[in-house]
Amino acid sequence: MAAPPSPPPEPPDESWMATYADAITLLMAFFVLLVSFSKVDLDMLDKVANGVAENFSDTPTESKQNVLQDAIKETVINEGADDVAKVATDAVGSITLELDSGAFFRPGSAELVEQAIPFLEQVYDEIATPLYKDFNITVEGHTDDEPISTDRFPSNWELSGNRAATVVRFFLSATSQDDRTDINKQPYGVAKNRLRAVGYADTQPKMPNRDEEGFAIVENQRANRRVIIRINRQPIYEELKIPKFRRKSRELRRESVKIES
Repeated sequence: MAAPPSPPPEPPDESWMATYADAITLLMAFFVLLVSFSKVDLDMLDKVANGVAENFSDTPTESKQNVLQDAIKETVINEGADDVAKVATDAVGSITLELDSGAFFRPGSAELVEQAIPFLEQVYDEIATPLYKDFNITVEGHTDDEPISTDRFPSNWELSGNRAATVVRFFLSATSQDDRTDINKQPYGVAKNRLRAVGYADTQPKMPNRDEEGFAIVENQRANRRVIIRINRQPIYEELKIPKFRRKSRELRRESVKIES
C-alpha cells in the first residue's frame, strides 16, 4: 500500500512583520519629535537616512549633499580643472572644494585671474539652485609662511582674508545679476547670510613650509597657498525673530507717529 502524499509545506510565518513595521514607525515618530525640539546636524541626518535606506529598502536614495558634491565634481572635470581644484569631504562631513591660489589669483594679490571666472561661474550655478538654499558656504583663505608687506596687504592675514572675500563677493555679484526662478517660483542665488569669508594666513598649513634646517620647501609652500570653499548646513547666521508682542507695539508706535504728523 502506497504511503499517503506528504502535505504541502506551510508558508513561512510572517506575522512578525507587523510588529517590526510598528517598531520602525514608532522609531521614526520618535526621531521626528527630537528634530522638532532640537537643532540637528542635517548632514549627519542625511547619512543616517541613507544608511537606513540602504539596509531596509530596495530603492536607492541619494541625499542633496551627495547630489551637490557629484555636480561640483562634474564641474571640475568639465572645466578641465582637476589639477587645481579638488573636491572632497572634511571630518565633519562638509563638501570641500580646494582651489590652488596660484591658478586662481594673481601673485601677491586678491585679484582673480581671467581663467578662474568661468570656473567660479559654474560653481555658482550649482550652489545657487533653490534646491540647496539650506546649504551655507564658508570660504577660507590660506597662505604659506613667506611674509608679505604691501600697502594693501600688510601681512598674510589681510591677503588670505581678502582672497576669501573676493570669492564671496563673486557669488554675491552673480546673485545680484541672476533673475532666474525654478518651477516653484523660487529665486536662484546665494543669500548673503549664507556666506562667510575667513582668513587663516599661514596658521593651518597642509604640510610643512620648511625643512628641519629652516629652508623653504617650495612645493609644500605652493600647496599651502589655497582657498577652500566649505559647503554644509551648519548655521552661519540665524535671523533674528522679533516676538509678536514687540512687533505689534512697534506697529502701534508707527501708527501713532503718522497720526501726530
